[in-house]
Amino acid sequence: MIQGTCSDAGKSILTAAFCRIYTRRGYKVAPFKSQNMALNSFVTPDGKEIGRAQAVQAQAACRDPHIDMNPVLLKPEGNSRSQVILMGRPWKTLKASDYYKAKPQLWHEVTAAMDRLMAENDIVIAEGAGSPAEINLKENEIVNMAVARYLEAPVLLTGDIDRGGVFASLYGTLELVDEDRDRIAGFLINKFRGDVNLLTPGLRMLEDRCGGVPVLGVIPMIPDIYLAQEDSVFIDKNRSFGDSRGMPLVVIKLPHMSNYDDFDPFQREKGINLLFVSSPAEIPANTAAIFLPGTKTTIQDLKWLKESGMSTRIRELSDRGVPVVGICGGYQMMGQRIIDNESVEAGGGSIDALNLLPLETEFSTEKTTVQSRGQLLGGPGFFRNIEGQECRGYEIHMGRTVLKDDCRELYSREDGSCDGAVSLNGKIWGSYMHGIFDNLTLRRGFLISLGWEPEEPGESEEILREKEFERLADAVEAAVDMDALDKLIGLS
Repeated sequence: MIQGTCSDAGKSILTAAFCRIYTRRGYKVAPFKSQNMALNSFVTPDGKEIGRAQAVQAQAACRDPHIDMNPVLLKPEGNSRSQVILMGRPWKTLKASDYYKAKPQLWHEVTAAMDRLMAENDIVIAEGAGSPAEINLKENEIVNMAVARYLEAPVLLTGDIDRGGVFASLYGTLELVDEDRDRIAGFLINKFRGDVNLLTPGLRMLEDRCGGVPVLGVIPMIPDIYLAQEDSVFIDKNRSFGDSRGMPLVVIKLPHMSNYDDFDPFQREKGINLLFVSSPAEIPANTAAIFLPGTKTTIQDLKWLKESGMSTRIRELSDRGVPVVGICGGYQMMGQRIIDNESVEAGGGSIDALNLLPLETEFSTEKTTVQSRGQLLGGPGFFRNIEGQECRGYEIHMGRTVLKDDCRELYSREDGSCDGAVSLNGKIWGSYMHGIFDNLTLRRGFLISLGWEPEEPGESEEILREKEFERLADAVEAAVDMDALDKLIGLS
């Protein structure tokens, strides 16, 4: 099991790395995280919702994502409330205090999922959350040492040396886990820059102070790993991606932004600068396009757009001909009105939207979670050049959007229904489809319409992702004492 001294220590990426390492050795591997708190999520082939990180880890293990890999997903809504996704479907919206009271039922589902994974796989690689040393949560936690105890799994405790204080955090965590101290079988020091030999005295001292717990690896900082991140901590620390002198594409960083990895493919295109902004002043004058991402609280974030002045700035740029694109909640915001008579979001009611597209959305309590595939319908602007091309992605939303006159639908699904809307000039468009920019023809067609010129042929996201998994696995395998790890997990 991979645990960490803190959030963003690299647990998710390291879990993906070990999934790939053991998969390519011929083992049947499954990732597992009992409880994930994140607004980035994914849809399994059977229409269940899990954390985005576990979907990436499943891909690293060359497996289809499955709900057993993440039985509990918490999606924060603000005011200490979260929507609880239990076994892939919305269960309840709970405050933190009420959530802990639900532990017996949640733990029952978690243990059942672990039992199935253990029965069906050679190796299960579990990931913890935050830190096992959060002693205020120890009694009710279902994601760190509780999982390690149930699985009887050795724990690799991971520390992030890049943020500083790694020796103190590893030592302090070990001291605070009390009766679970002996479950920590080794340390991993992650995100190291420089000559590892300079660390040797500190490593030996750490092992001596910790009763011989070995440092099993010092993993280097691996630059530009293009794999979807687990949550917004990454974006809170990183706002600019790609070529800082390239064509600026702006993503509005909504307060409850979700699935921001929708825009990751732009990072890999040369000559593009992808920016996440949270104030009108941060939007460059030469912005080439604006993206409104998904959000867990559409109405609340729409109010923020208006109160912050962001909606006025978006309208100004749109009037100058700058394209505006919305995905999921961002797509809903682009319409004329959002209606929430069933109080799907806290407070309910109705609100005038941005009036960028002639459409209206009405929320419903039924949540759509589906993998989606269809054909682009063509239309004005660059869309006429990609008519008939296939597009694939997934949908996660609550509500139905109805188009009015003066716009076209974006694509037709396999079942004959349609999604998305395109303005008559082709400059303003949106869709419920997450992952739409993974589709190379659409992404590059859009960029070329902005004046961008490709420097080299593009590759599919599947090929690029496989290259990243291999690069990640190679780096981690070279840095970790794999013989010692094999012995810990009973492989030799």
